[in-house]
Amino acid sequence: MGETKPSDFIRDKVSADLAANKYGGRVATRFPPEPNGYLHIGHAKSICLNFGVAQEFGGVCHLRMDDTNPTTEDPEYVEAIQRDVRWLGFEWGENMFYASDYYERLYELGEKLIRLGRAYVCDLSEEQMAEYRGIVGQPGKESPYRDRSVEENLDRFRRMRKGEFPEGACVLRAKIDMTSPNMKMRDPPIYRIKHAHHYRTGDSWCIYPLYDFAHCLSDSMERITHSICTLEFESARELYDWVVQATEMPWVPKQTEFARLNLTYTVMSKRKLLQLVGEGHVRGWDDPRMPTLAGMRRRGYTPEAIRDFCGRVGVARNISTVDVALLEHTVREDLNPRSPRVLAVLHPLKVTIANWPDGEVEELDGPYWPHDIPKEGSRKIPFSGELYIDRDDFMEEPPKDFYRLAPGRSVRLRHGYIVTCTEVIKDAAGQVKELICSYDPATRGGVAPKGTKIDGTIHWVSAAHALDAEVRLYDRLFSTEFPGGAGVDFKEELNPASLTVVTAKVEPSLKSAAAGDRFQFERLGFFLVDSDSKPGAPVFNRTVSLKDSWAKAVEAKAAGAGAPKKEARAASPSAAKAGGAAPARAEAKVTLSEGAKALVEAHALTEDEASTLDASPVLRGIFDAAIGKGAKAKAVASLLTNDVLGELRGRDLERPPFEGDAVAELLALVQDGTLSTKLAKDVLVAMFDGEGSPRVIVERRGMRQIGDRGQVESAVEAVLAQNADAVGRYRAGNANVLGALVGLTMKATGGRANPKLVTEILKQKLSA
Repeated sequence: MGETKPSDFIRDKVSADLAANKYGGRVATRFPPEPNGYLHIGHAKSICLNFGVAQEFGGVCHLRMDDTNPTTEDPEYVEAIQRDVRWLGFEWGENMFYASDYYERLYELGEKLIRLGRAYVCDLSEEQMAEYRGIVGQPGKESPYRDRSVEENLDRFRRMRKGEFPEGACVLRAKIDMTSPNMKMRDPPIYRIKHAHHYRTGDSWCIYPLYDFAHCLSDSMERITHSICTLEFESARELYDWVVQATEMPWVPKQTEFARLNLTYTVMSKRKLLQLVGEGHVRGWDDPRMPTLAGMRRRGYTPEAIRDFCGRVGVARNISTVDVALLEHTVREDLNPRSPRVLAVLHPLKVTIANWPDGEVEELDGPYWPHDIPKEGSRKIPFSGELYIDRDDFMEEPPKDFYRLAPGRSVRLRHGYIVTCTEVIKDAAGQVKELICSYDPATRGGVAPKGTKIDGTIHWVSAAHALDAEVRLYDRLFSTEFPGGAGVDFKEELNPASLTVVTAKVEPSLKSAAAGDRFQFERLGFFLVDSDSKPGAPVFNRTVSLKDSWAKAVEAKAAGAGAPKKEARAASPSAAKAGGAAPARAEAKVTLSEGAKALVEAHALTEDEASTLDASPVLRGIFDAAIGKGAKAKAVASLLTNDVLGELRGRDLERPPFEGDAVAELLALVQDGTLSTKLAKDVLVAMFDGEGSPRVIVERRGMRQIGDRGQVESAVEAVLAQNADAVGRYRAGNANVLGALVGLTMKATGGRANPKLVTEILKQKLSA
């Protein structure tokens, strides 16, 4: 897997600056985290960008700890940040810096602003300052302390430094413009009092610079050429420039913003991640379910995969959320050629081969690598008369398309023989506890007898030789795409099945596996040996499953079929067809059957919709029942062939747990405005989860679409107040921001607001 060659607007800007000799041919970037937590996948994008730009243009990238808040920072975080940056493959050499190294110089610049009449000590409380600042669209009020003399301000600022005032008694504020449309410019605080011990400077200081003051001046003192930051700092750019100019610093860096990385099913707020750790919802910052680089490393992600992912995501200014399936797909691509194949059974079911010679053990040769990977190596796998297979590979009453073991059926044992199930033994509770099978001695290596066809191949281990191993099956930490939306506590949306621990049976070659070793458990996924392992007792973390629907979705889209509507569905098994042989979405167009032609003619369906319905008796039955209840045929067909079919495949089901009347009811709720299209998809998922009829789900969950103008207007105003930078960009002519603001409003209302009404109100507010 080759890493992509980056190309984006930031690199174009750096190229142009070099061509114009803007900074004397220098390129100096920096990665400036605050050491108040562990780095996460969002930081990886910034690391790859800042260090990558420096490398590509022959420059340097500084690693700087913006450590200006003593109450939240810790040496543990500094060490973790350094470790993660190095793990990603980047080095800073001699360019390791700390904002705390500049405290004395920053203080001097604070005094300089006072002497120049550009800063003052303000005694307003935090609440009073917020009141005086005003709101967007209305000017603020000047502080009654704004006109203090230079002498009085210097005296009070020096007394602040000496510790004569309690916390909150006063702050040093920049004197800018209380009428500015940019809220950041309304006399922002630049120094505050904190009687707290700093992890580097100890108790030498009791006043600390705020980020907006220290950050830009640190950039200037380090002679940074390109200050690259995420889009939420766009509104701070004006203050960034003001501070550098007002302090009359000789070196003037230029700030450029890009869109931060957002992932579905993930939170990346340090505050929220700290809550998860502190409240015990996860096992620490390096819990493999966490989006931290430490967690991903422990889960089995590689730095190459993360760098490649960041390259694929790219650098842009548009706010967007990346489907986590792309990350998982990238990880699979990376792990496939570096993970030897082995056998493991997660949920053991005993198999006795009745005609196997008593006490005999045969050694089979098992290659570690498939034929398409140019690597060599194999191991001997013991085969005996007592084996374990996975319980999921047996069904007493299998459906038509179940190609594994069942009474009277034959399967191929990987690297071994073809066996046939002849008897099922159950316990007192009626649960299957053992299978009796026979094997064909002539089928060693899985060679089927002439004239016969064996459809299924399953994995297994020899019972007498298998090693017990703890296997940790990790899934997504959250059960919803956008945790914490609509005012819901994000912790309420934690996925209770994010970690399942099983005692598995693994082949004996894994006894010598050491922490950090990677394997592919055939048919199951990619696994990493965890650091909790002990000699002879390995612990395996599932990095990612084998099913890769992202690649399938991309192929389908290329063929004109479109990607699955929700990755949550696409990430699940897709082998099962919905009630029959529904055609693959990416296949070339085929001649329509008579039944499909009839559907096209009668209901004006697309040929793809008609073919899918005609090939699936289950979906066709639901379609007929739904339109019989008055639902529109086109709407029913679209729902069934996209969303319902996606859920069926994702859940490995033959039919949904509801009938056509429920589908008609769901579409009626969309038609009458009770539900938006997005909410209807959430209701559909709940229907699959067995939560009842659509109306029952809507009432229980409070999912009615918000159509009240007053309610929507309140939500819009709140979003605009929280995103003044985006408002400014829209009013400056960037019409693309409107879509982002619509999305933020929809997210704030949990997807319940009427999107047309949201757009209408936003346009009115933004043009006012």
